[in-house]
Amino acid sequence: MYEDKTLICKECGNEFIFTAGEQEFYAEKGLVNEPKSCKACRDARKAAMKGEREKFTAVCAECGGVAEVPFKPREDRPVYCSDCFNKKKEAEA
Repeated sequence: MYEDKTLICKECGNEFIFTAGEQEFYAEKGLVNEPKSCKACRDARKAAMKGEREKFTAVCAECGGVAEVPFKPREDRPVYCSDCFNKKKEAEA
């Protein structure tokens, strides 16, 4: 029914394969346009849009070490470094 197609990426100019499976997936989802960019360029564009998450530094409530977290710590909640967090998570399991 579907056959692999070779397409040219509009961003980098390299050839990429639009597989029969991908074409079937597009059809199932009602997508009518073929992809214009290769996977590497799509992934790079997504990563650029996502950007870096802001990191905050806190003192680990367990060991007193430095904890770097992706949220602003609150005074009423403990913050753990990644090692202590993983140990607590394993102990709860």
